[in-house]
Amino acid sequence: MATAETGGALDPVLAFALVGALGVGSQWLAWKLRLPAIVLMLAAGLVIGPVLGFLDPGAQFGDMLQPMIAIAVAIILFEGGLTLNLHSLKDAAEGVRRLVVIGAPLGWLFSTLALHYVAGVSWAGAAVFGGIMIVTGPTVIAPLLRQSRLSRRPAALLQWEAIVNDPIGALAAVLAFEVVVVFETATGAGHAAQVLIVGILVAIVLGAAAGWGLVRAFRNAFVPEYMKVPVLFVVLLAVFAVSDSVLHESGLLAVTVMGLWLANAELPSFTELRRFKEHATILLVSGVFILLAANMSFEKLAILDWRALAFVVVVILVARPAAVLISLALSNIPWKERLLVAFTGPRGVVLVAVAGLFGERLAALEITDANRIGPLAFALVAATVVLHGFTLTPMARWLGLTAAKVPGVLILGGSQWSVELGKALRKMELPVMIADPNHAHLRAAREAGLDTFFGDILSEAAEHRIDHVAYEKLITATDNDAYNTLVATDLAPEFGRENVYQLKRVKQASSRHALPATLGGRALGADETFFEVNARVAQGCEFRVTRLSEEFTLEHWREKLPDATAFADIGPNGTLRLLGPEDEPKDAAGTRILSLTPKKPHRNGEGNGNGEARKTEDPQDVA
Repeated sequence: MATAETGGALDPVLAFALVGALGVGSQWLAWKLRLPAIVLMLAAGLVIGPVLGFLDPGAQFGDMLQPMIAIAVAIILFEGGLTLNLHSLKDAAEGVRRLVVIGAPLGWLFSTLALHYVAGVSWAGAAVFGGIMIVTGPTVIAPLLRQSRLSRRPAALLQWEAIVNDPIGALAAVLAFEVVVVFETATGAGHAAQVLIVGILVAIVLGAAAGWGLVRAFRNAFVPEYMKVPVLFVVLLAVFAVSDSVLHESGLLAVTVMGLWLANAELPSFTELRRFKEHATILLVSGVFILLAANMSFEKLAILDWRALAFVVVVILVARPAAVLISLALSNIPWKERLLVAFTGPRGVVLVAVAGLFGERLAALEITDANRIGPLAFALVAATVVLHGFTLTPMARWLGLTAAKVPGVLILGGSQWSVELGKALRKMELPVMIADPNHAHLRAAREAGLDTFFGDILSEAAEHRIDHVAYEKLITATDNDAYNTLVATDLAPEFGRENVYQLKRVKQASSRHALPATLGGRALGADETFFEVNARVAQGCEFRVTRLSEEFTLEHWREKLPDATAFADIGPNGTLRLLGPEDEPKDAAGTRILSLTPKKPHRNGEGNGNGEARKTEDPQDVA
């Protein structure tokens, strides 16, 4: 309900509910419409804030707004640190090192020059804000990478740069601010340098010590399983608060170091911790983006003029590309990947939050144009979010840096049925990989020219050598039902449970062996076991692809192939859909149906002499 204190605005409880509903709703709508989620969240915040006036975060939450945003940013950065496994660097190691060591200082310099000479900001404000602009924003990069499905190395470059440079950018702003304080208040330069160095050292030591302590506590069962996530949250908040009390914004560095330590500690419970943190981060990113957008006002936005527009253009087209291209010069990074990284620099929550904080502190020191820092930061975030949200995927495709034009299928198990299925999917122009822990089982797949992986699909080697982004569907089809169930259950959160399939378990009809719905994958085809589907292939069944048209409909297909079992269809839009026993193929012109059916008899009732079927007379058959 509205209160008198908020001037008719929503009370805090309703405001929280509205922010949560709009945040999650924007994420869902973006997934449904295949649009950039960040763009929708930004638009939602502006609509309920300055446009309609439903939400005024400053009035609703008062002095708690900035601490709320600060803690949310800390959790987001910590979750980002959890993704930074050193083994995932591989080929991107040199590029990341250059982007941090060379690119960050150059970005600071070029951004400061753009702020002063283009936006007209004073040198003091430009130096502080320029340091903050080192930040590219994991809150934006993560959703963009999820949407664009980049190849492994450019994705790693953008992800590592965003997460590592976030605390560096905040500390650069702290450094510049301390220098400004020295000049404005006549504080000793030695004292300012001492405070900065001590703050950074405390942040690094505190983050590493907290990470080491958590690893030791979790490994030695000092913390019960059900309390690991709560303990993790409490330690995270304590580390951030203590470090920030020593030096403002150093808490971001501390929590990033803590996350990095945990990510490389090989904890048995790490996967569960990370998944929970990912869920929390999605909520926090949504909420913070909407709050920051809603907190803008027309008075603040009115400060922006043509110089602000010119500044945004220069940053996107000159400052960011120049810093990246210079830092990656003479490296082993291909030029296409350099271009993609150079022209992909979206800013996010951290930039707006930290810029607003330092804008207020500079204004307190009576620095000229300090009140322009917040609006300029918001303008830069809005422009880069919209621009990269709509251009990253087309640009990556144009440069040939997407994992695959069409997401493919990862098949576990190298049986003859898997090989024949893989060959049929490849004829449908889908990426296919067959994985098996037994090298001999992959012989037929290799001879068929299919991509293979020898090893356990749950191993760390598989995590770093299989580009999961290229594969949208997973089929577990080995002769070991328990292993199929384990893999399907473990990888379901990564692929999405709706995209994980499993051949029927031999004993699943028995109540003693029936598993709950939370374990295993979805049924595929006619819901047959490993032995049943391979027996059908051995008895002469083959996978065939049939294209429907206005003249040859689904009904005609059923009449033509009454014994066929549909396993998948690809719609006219190129979307692959694996089919279970209760699913019907789509009846639309242009749809291709993949089915397992007895081989079609030849004109003379014989083969072609090499064990292969002759070309079918059915003009609708693709294979």
